[in-house]
Order: sequence, then C-alpha cells, then structure tokens
Amino acid sequence: MAYQSIFAKDLFKGQTIVVTGGGSGIGRCTAHELAALGARLVLTGRKQDKLDRTVAEIREDGGTASCASFDIRDEEAVKAAVAAIVAEHGVIHGLVNNAGGQYPAPLASIGKKGWDAVVANNLTGGFLISREVYLQSMQAHGGAIVNMIADMWGGMPGMAHSGAARAGMMNLTETAALEWAAAGVRVNAVAPGYIASSGMDHYDARFRAEVISKMADVAPLKRMGTESEVASAIVYLLSPAAAFVTGTCLRIDGGTSLSPKAFPLAGNGNTRPFEGFHRAVKPAAIGEYSAHDEA
Repeated sequence: MAYQSIFAKDLFKGQTIVVTGGGSGIGRCTAHELAALGARLVLTGRKQDKLDRTVAEIREDGGTASCASFDIRDEEAVKAAVAAIVAEHGVIHGLVNNAGGQYPAPLASIGKKGWDAVVANNLTGGFLISREVYLQSMQAHGGAIVNMIADMWGGMPGMAHSGAARAGMMNLTETAALEWAAAGVRVNAVAPGYIASSGMDHYDARFRAEVISKMADVAPLKRMGTESEVASAIVYLLSPAAAFVTGTCLRIDGGTSLSPKAFPLAGNGNTRPFEGFHRAVKPAAIGEYSAHDEA
C-alpha cells in the first residue's frame, strides 16, 4: 500500500522539507505523507533508532529521506545540523516544527527543572531551529514553516508547563510571520486536540485511566482524531494552496476548544475519520479502554 493523500502527486517534488521529531507519532505520519508527495525529507530527533526506522519505511515505500540526530535545545548543535542540511541540499523549502514533549503534573507540583525542560522542548527548541533555517536558507529563498502547538485555549490543567510553552509558540508564530514576510517566508501553526497517536503510550496507567479513556467523549464530534488528519493540515499549510495564509493556526480538535462545558452535546456517530496513513498503528492506550468499554 501507499499513503492515501488527498493532495496532488508530486506536489513537493524537488523540495527539501525538515520534520523535527520525525521518528514517531504525528511527525512520522507527516513525513510519510510529504515523502509520498515527492519531497526530500530530512527527519530530526534525539533517538537515532527511531529516525532510522522511519527513514527505512519511507525508502521502502519509494520515498526519499535522510535523518540527523541532535537535540533542538542545543543551540550549537542546531546551527551545525542546519548548516549540514543546507550544504547537502542547497535550500530548505519547508520546516515542520513537530518535536516536543511533556508530562502530566498539577501546577503546584512542577519544579523549575521540569518547567524548564518542557518549555525548552516545546518553545525554545522550535525557536532555535526556525531561526537557523531562516538565517541559513529561507531569508534568501523564502519558504514555509509550520509549528506544532496544542489545544491550550482556556488553560491546560495538569500540563501548565506545556500550555505556557504552546501559547508562547503561537505568539512566536505570529511574530515570525510578520518579521519574515518580506523574505517570502510564511509561518503558521496547527493545534491538535485529542489525537490517537503513539505518544499516548508514554503516559502512566493512572493518566491513561483518568484522562485518555475519556477523550473520545469530550469532542463535539465524539471521537479522537487521527495522525493523518493532523498531517493533512500541515501539508496544506506547506503547500501553494496556502500561499496567502500566514500567522494563523488551524485547530484540529473536533471542536473541543469551542465546546460549551455546561451545554449537552449529542453524538450521532456520523463523523468518519480520515485514515490516510497506511502504516498507522493504534496506540495501546486506546485499545485498553475500548476493550474495557465493550466488556
């Protein structure tokens, strides 16, 4: 099988696109779709084995991909990695700032070390690689950047560190869109809600039972999203179809960020997910609770 993208074949032919955190989850899915559309992918992340597996998958499917392992929080490593990508490919046409991570904790129990780590993962790292891609390539050639944030409107109880970082990334997106527009650089963001992705399996049993098991019922569309539904939004923002779109955010959350908490919303089951990713794997955390519910 091949990736079932709704976009035109060879849409990104001849273009080099960098996807941070491309070894798993939404980053992996997005990389597969971009590769299926002709892009030369450069995947980055901290774990070489994950990157190698995704690169191998893409090549097996007929795509073109390479990888670079480094920590986006390390300024000198970021500078060197971007320089190496430019030296090899000449121009970076697109950047997907997908890398990030957090852990659940009430605000009062978050220490400075944990706070700094999450903010660095979800904000500082994205700033560093965006700046270097701009300075070393896009300032001269233009391009498109898509930043990953989250459904942080109205607060993120249990993940205040991530919410603060994601809100900062939204402001960074808007600021970069203004400052870099003259160079022909578009900067946008996507804000996934509850997406059935491999990242769910990293949370502990208590979080799975108390939060993940209830996610499907929270969205007005009464289901969780798929990785390919996020990937398609990212692909749109990178594409020529979004040539006049910059400084904005696409919310991919089934209406969760709009949900009136006190107003009952009926579910009719008519919404069907887009399942474009031929290598998608259901997170174990989802299977646990669907099996439990059926019992």
